[in-house]
Amino acid sequence: MLGRDVVEACAARGHDPIALGHAELDISDGLAVDEAFAAFSPEVAINCAAWTDVDGAEDDERAAMRINDTGAGLLSSSAAAHGAAIIHVSSDYVFDGKKGAAYVESDQPSAISAYGRSKQAGETSVATANPRHHVVRSSWLYGLGGSNFVETMLRIASEQPEVLVVNDQIGCPTYTRHLAGALLALTEREDFGIHHVAAAGRCSWFEFAQEIFDQEGIECRVMAATTEMLARKAPRPPHSALATEHPDPIELPSWRRGLTEYLSARRARAGVA
Repeated sequence: MLGRDVVEACAARGHDPIALGHAELDISDGLAVDEAFAAFSPEVAINCAAWTDVDGAEDDERAAMRINDTGAGLLSSSAAAHGAAIIHVSSDYVFDGKKGAAYVESDQPSAISAYGRSKQAGETSVATANPRHHVVRSSWLYGLGGSNFVETMLRIASEQPEVLVVNDQIGCPTYTRHLAGALLALTEREDFGIHHVAAAGRCSWFEFAQEIFDQEGIECRVMAATTEMLARKAPRPPHSALATEHPDPIELPSWRRGLTEYLSARRARAGVA
């Protein structure tokens, strides 16, 4: 989802992106990464590759680490060796969610899941390997071209009259098209370090589901559940909303506006007025 939107954002700004998918580059293969940098000589690398199966990481943390930590570190190291900056996308799940308020860049990460630990480790590897790094933490991503919470809710609503959604996890649902624009803006900046870039505002998954159905005019009853009731394999941070203390932050539109634009783009792609 994010990779496609980054490519489109590059083209819109007149850049010439080199987009390498899974088939073209295995980021956990150090030799392949070095060969790619030598062949293309990019000015900046934007790492949109990630293991995103939160529950699956509990069963195979090593595989999650291979992509989210080892691969990210190899990209960062090779970028440094070839004089390139690195933009690495991380997650709100590096936090344990116990702060009770939105996290800012200086808050200490303390991941509670295998996925979160792999993202936290990746941040360290990227920063250690390349001083010219932007680590961008974002939250609850959704976009065209991939499975996401919005699509899951719309599918369930087409199959049954009600859905059970947790109301005790708080975050910032972020449209990947908005995040992609922010990543491109960072390519023109030298304020290296950690950036929190997520949709403005915050909500629970329960509230997000309600807003999806309201905006689409769908009759589907949303029933509130606790995280404990759903018994997911991986623990989730209860409150992982992101805020920023950056002196010159990149601010995204509200999560409601992001959803509106996503649903509009989704209808346009389907040829629906």
